[in-house]
Amino acid sequence: MNLKNYYYYFQSALTPKLCDDIIAYGKSHQPEMAVTGGYDRSNGKMSKKDLNNMQKKRKSDIVWMADRWIYKEIHPYIHEANRAAGWNFEWDWSESCQFTKYGVGQYYGWHCDSWEVPYKRKQNDDGTWPMDHGKIRKLSVTISLNDPTEYEGGNLEFDFRNQVDWERNKKKAIKSCDEIRPRGSIIVFPSFVWHRVAPVTSGTRYSLVIWNLGYPFR
Repeated sequence: MNLKNYYYYFQSALTPKLCDDIIAYGKSHQPEMAVTGGYDRSNGKMSKKDLNNMQKKRKSDIVWMADRWIYKEIHPYIHEANRAAGWNFEWDWSESCQFTKYGVGQYYGWHCDSWEVPYKRKQNDDGTWPMDHGKIRKLSVTISLNDPTEYEGGNLEFDFRNQVDWERNKKKAIKSCDEIRPRGSIIVFPSFVWHRVAPVTSGTRYSLVIWNLGYPFR
């Protein structure tokens, strides 16, 4: 899919107090090691080989949040970005928010958030389906929670992979999104766009990520 806008951002949109509240709430929960798709840790264990392979792609600590007060603050920006960027994707559900802590040497390598197939869930006991059943990730959101003076590195970067290799200028195709380094900044982008978080070289970076779902594109 060719896009006119690969992302849409709101600089310093959230108040420092709200950012502090989210960080404090995240820190009040026990973090877990972040994993990527394809690695199953449902039994609480991961083989040493899988752990080494997974950490070549991603190193960070996360906390899951699904609190209405957070969605209430963020959803208006998602709707506005979807309209203003000209995507107009149909979506109706947000997954749990992922509060992420990136310490020194932690990162998330190149990836896209969308899956190859829609979510497949078991039917509820009352005969209804979970809200994410049959849906895909359409819009991803990243929020910068702490001041950029508190860390170095850790930039969100995009790779605009819409050209064949011999036409692709890597220097122009890869963009560091410095626009969202200010605290409280929000960026929204289609979930199929490739991106990464560069390694943090000093300090700690806190962010919040939300994936927003809808039925597959037609």
